[in-house]
Amino acid sequence: MIEIENLNQSFGNRHILRDVNLQINNEETLVILGASGSGKSTLLKLIIGLIKPTSGKIFINGKDITLMNEDALNEQRIHMGMVFQYSALFDSMSVKENIAFGIRQHRQCSENEIDTIVKEKLHLIGLDDIQDLMPANLSGGMKKRVSLARAIALDPDIILYDEPTAGLDPIRATDISCLIKRTQEVMHTTSIVVTHDLKSAFYLADRIAFLYEGQFLFIGTTDELTRSKDNRIQQFIQGKGSFNQSLSMGGESG
Repeated sequence: MIEIENLNQSFGNRHILRDVNLQINNEETLVILGASGSGKSTLLKLIIGLIKPTSGKIFINGKDITLMNEDALNEQRIHMGMVFQYSALFDSMSVKENIAFGIRQHRQCSENEIDTIVKEKLHLIGLDDIQDLMPANLSGGMKKRVSLARAIALDPDIILYDEPTAGLDPIRATDISCLIKRTQEVMHTTSIVVTHDLKSAFYLADRIAFLYEGQFLFIGTTDELTRSKDNRIQQFIQGKGSFNQSLSMGGESG
């Protein structure tokens, strides 16, 4: 279980997150919705311990990661995987070496064992026999899949997804959403998906948390979200006003 209590994050005079409180249950898929700049990606970085909060606590299975030193955080991250918005594959490494990177860092495995794990993860994401290819030879959708294979290489309990369908055409975006759902069902992970893709969000979510200017306006089911009478939420759902302009600019800066 992940519990976030009174979390605040500022960079200089800019307040990114304001008094955020959230509980994420084991094996739940929570989707965090919001326009670009609302603080979604910053929240992911805080959960995985890449940055320290200005104030507040983040408990993962009862342990406050905000108090951990880097060694303890690295130990915690073994149980977490992250799929970055732009895949973040190592260009100079083959698909196999990208997927095996965390295994080599954190486990003592023979080369045969590494080969077996890599092939298992590639099979799970539907890309058999590409382990010798380089990232430059992969399409955008394939890079997203390999990024997921790398994230699950150590069989994590928690997977974080930062805009997993960004930059993909509708067909490829649907494929990635289906893959995320299948991965959660097979591995029984706790999944946190940051997105502004409504179709993907509604397909994946057990619950949705709507982040607006660093605060949660709503946490609940998709049905409850669509019935919300909050004008800011309805503008986002209908793609109107400032939300529509923000989305059309593309990208996620926080």
